[in-house]
Amino acid sequence: MESHRFEADVRQILHLVTHSLYSDREIFLRELISNASDALDRARFEGLSRPDLRPAAGEPGVKISVDKDQKTITISDDGVGLTHEQAVEHLGTIARSGTKAFANMLKERGETAEGLIGQFGVGFYSAFMVAEKVEVRSLSALPDAAPIHWVSDGGEAYELTTGDRADRGTDVILHLRDEAIEFCDTDRLREIVAKHSDYVQWPVIVGEERANQDAALWTRSPSEVEDKEYIALYKHISGDWQDPLTWVHVRAEGGVEYSAIIFIPKKRPWELDRLDYKVGLKLFQKRIKVLENAGDLVPRYLRFVTGVVDSAEIDLNMSREILQQTPVVRSIRKQLTKRVLRKLVELSRTDADAYTTFWEEYGHIIKEGIHEDGEGAKDQLTELLRYPTTTSDGGLRSLADVKKDLKDGQEHLWYFTSVDKERIGKAAALEGFKKRGWEVILMSDPVDEWVVMSLREVEGTALKNAATGELPPLPDEDEDPITKAAKEQATPLVSWMGGLLSKDVAEVRLSSRLTDSPSVLVDREGGMGANMERILRAANQQVSATKRVLEVNPEHPMVKTLARLNADGQTGLEPFARLLLDHAAISEGRLDDPEGFAGRLQALMETAARGLAAGAAPVTPTEVLNADGSPA
Repeated sequence: MESHRFEADVRQILHLVTHSLYSDREIFLRELISNASDALDRARFEGLSRPDLRPAAGEPGVKISVDKDQKTITISDDGVGLTHEQAVEHLGTIARSGTKAFANMLKERGETAEGLIGQFGVGFYSAFMVAEKVEVRSLSALPDAAPIHWVSDGGEAYELTTGDRADRGTDVILHLRDEAIEFCDTDRLREIVAKHSDYVQWPVIVGEERANQDAALWTRSPSEVEDKEYIALYKHISGDWQDPLTWVHVRAEGGVEYSAIIFIPKKRPWELDRLDYKVGLKLFQKRIKVLENAGDLVPRYLRFVTGVVDSAEIDLNMSREILQQTPVVRSIRKQLTKRVLRKLVELSRTDADAYTTFWEEYGHIIKEGIHEDGEGAKDQLTELLRYPTTTSDGGLRSLADVKKDLKDGQEHLWYFTSVDKERIGKAAALEGFKKRGWEVILMSDPVDEWVVMSLREVEGTALKNAATGELPPLPDEDEDPITKAAKEQATPLVSWMGGLLSKDVAEVRLSSRLTDSPSVLVDREGGMGANMERILRAANQQVSATKRVLEVNPEHPMVKTLARLNADGQTGLEPFARLLLDHAAISEGRLDDPEGFAGRLQALMETAARGLAAGAAPVTPTEVLNADGSPA
């Protein structure tokens, strides 16, 4: 019997591994199955060039059995096994190294802590989370090796003696602690296998039944996998009863090697817009699931995907529970992003109905990518954008389609933003565009404000806000005598109103964008738009109010009347001028001075009523309203 004494800080190390390193005790089974699978892989690989190796006793695999009376779990494999020297090296690596020495050893080897997982390193010692004593009985595949028996209670020493195992492979026997007796149950163990080790390529037998899947689809060539197999995998990993909308199967070789199957569900989960939503992307290493939610492998704007990614090159922290941000991770993330977006672009071109289904569920999330894109995918994201327009009758149009249908004289792609989805297409600011037959893109998601901040043009054609700046008049407007006369008459009124309303608006001007409405409020060039202000205030952000521009329609009867009265020197027109500002605000769904507006509206109604009365004398504004708009 050999007794190997651990160094003084062994208890500190084992306490770290068994109590702090893993967040869930059931992980011990995943780690031990992973070790067994690696041993089977090595036996198969070495057997290709070493015909003298001991053969396996039966079909290679991992067998798990329990003895409730003895409170033990035994994990057995027919793998490469351990020699005496390997047992000293691998089963004592962490314990004899010490915390600092262990870190130095990894640095010297150019390895991360994950380099020992699967080699009776960190993962093996997870057994002490549930076991008060661990035995290892092993026989190496090497023809001259003797069997070994290793025993430790995780204390200051371990014992290593000659064993009695007759067949190649390893038994790891866990003597469970009283508080871990729940694991001495085959149903519980099958549940853990299905959760963490479902796709190990070797059979995992619990009791007398196989507990894992037959094969991992992502390791096969896409040409060999049938649709029904993809659908079955999706339902298995997602718990969704519906078929997926579409999927992408990737097998990358050379450079960074990985396999992945990424699914896009038909319906979004209700919690998708929560900040704490966890992406349903599962990360595997050699078919062993190591992360349930590997959200760092896709950008936030693809958080709706689910599926599997398998790569032996990805680095995790020592417990294999936190993804490390490395060039490999960034490379896989960039490649997966482009493959998913490429699939969506293809879907948009080949199946309009399916893509419409996708856009209605996830369009607002895809839009986030325009502003947040860090993967160089803006062109693909732009091609995916869909919006209703003033000419689409509620249908969705791509920006490329809108650009293709630009009218003569239309130099920009015009858009209009408003959070009022129901009335956005009826906004007064759009009247002039409709008259010209110009298509305007209607944007009603709050995120659209950030989209247009980041997307300045589409294939060389600039995007321009329909509610900002002045809309140039049509060439024939300046030649029409009626229009020309109306503008000339209204010019003094506009000048007077500019002074009157200087505290409320930045400017008052004649409008070329109105055809039916008397007035409209528009945003100044370069300033924050009113829609953005409303969005930020709704998010409890402190925003200073920005003065806007009031445009009036010189051909509207109310404006014509006010212009004529103003030209005749009529006094008391202020309340009626303010009604134009009220109208513009109300048409946007807001009213800053409801009490004043009520008084002005009442006076206008009384004026109209008296004017309609038979034989009534003409009524002037000063007879019914005071200067502040209250009834006289």
